[in-house]
Amino acid sequence: MYSNVDIDRGFEGLPPFPEDVLTAPLRRVSLQKLLDSDLEECQRLWDACTKLGFFYLDLNTSDHGSHTHGSCDVAGDDSNCERIEGKRFADDAERLFSVGKEFFALATEEKSSYDLSGQGSYFGYKGYGAGFVDKEGNRDRNEFYNVSKDDILGMSERLPQPQLFDAYRPLLTSYMTNAHSIVSVILARLNEKLGLSTAPVPVLSGLHRRSSISGDQVRFIRAPPQPMDDRQASLGAHTDFGSVTLLFNRLGGLQVLPPPELTNEHGESYTDWLYVKPLPGHCIVNLGDAMVKFSGGILKSATHRVVNPPGEEQGKLVRHSLVYFARPADEVMLRVLRGQGSKMIDAAAAERESRGEVDEEITAKDWILRRALGRRGKAGYSMKDADGTEVKGKD
Repeated sequence: MYSNVDIDRGFEGLPPFPEDVLTAPLRRVSLQKLLDSDLEECQRLWDACTKLGFFYLDLNTSDHGSHTHGSCDVAGDDSNCERIEGKRFADDAERLFSVGKEFFALATEEKSSYDLSGQGSYFGYKGYGAGFVDKEGNRDRNEFYNVSKDDILGMSERLPQPQLFDAYRPLLTSYMTNAHSIVSVILARLNEKLGLSTAPVPVLSGLHRRSSISGDQVRFIRAPPQPMDDRQASLGAHTDFGSVTLLFNRLGGLQVLPPPELTNEHGESYTDWLYVKPLPGHCIVNLGDAMVKFSGGILKSATHRVVNPPGEEQGKLVRHSLVYFARPADEVMLRVLRGQGSKMIDAAAAERESRGEVDEEITAKDWILRRALGRRGKAGYSMKDADGTEVKGKD
């Protein structure tokens, strides 16, 4: 089942994505078909995750397929026994775009009071230009606000936050619950394709329990338009720190740098950055560093960045994004999952060893802190600490 929405119609009230812009070859994957364990769709997911690490997720789901698939049988976690509702997830995202705009309209002084980076935290507010896009010291051109999953779901002490978020905690709870359940489905299907153990729970799902303390978060992002004569990346080239990212945006600006082994229909390698066109009724999904490390490099995490929206009309507008970052539990060691049932991963690990590659001993929490705060030059970190698993390419 694929959504019957017109994916070329764009988003109401916004100028269309330019037709003359080269776009990345992202596959469309149906959430409903993943829920149904459709073999062909699981292969589409696998192809997307082993070649580029980016794909579109069609959120159209039927009533019968939305019951308990992100739940006990998939995630091995009783706290996850609820429905997965793709439409509700998309509707919640629409409402949260308005919440983000309400937050960013607050005075800069008030927003800055929720910058927690000085306390060694990646939650809270980051102001415009408070991060770096490269090692030359160029500053970013966006502001964002991170909301902790553990805070919203009552699993940790409440963090300082603007009063306006009090009224939206039920909405954030709904969004985060659905987001984590969707991630659980993706992880379970990849667990199957990798041949990892499923007893007593799928290995990948067990590393990402919703009830575990982790760096999972919702991020609201605002990037104002840049002058024609002074444009640069608003967010520099990087790979994501965690496991799975679910992204909603309406304007272009996200770009992916395909790896050299990915070719077009003419068998030619891509040589430049390609835009990712937002599609109605879909979220954009990409894998992060943790999945590369767990799989011994079988799964991919593509380098990406954010620039000004393409075209004259979109380029004049403020770009808002909404992201859910799913990350392993804080105490999980980011290393290849050797000896856990996957012959594929064991072989990849042996090959890495033959090349002299050794896993760094680091927990998910420390990896994320190092990379996130490295981009901000905070808590003793610098940009040299911000590198991930990205393939070095064009700036």
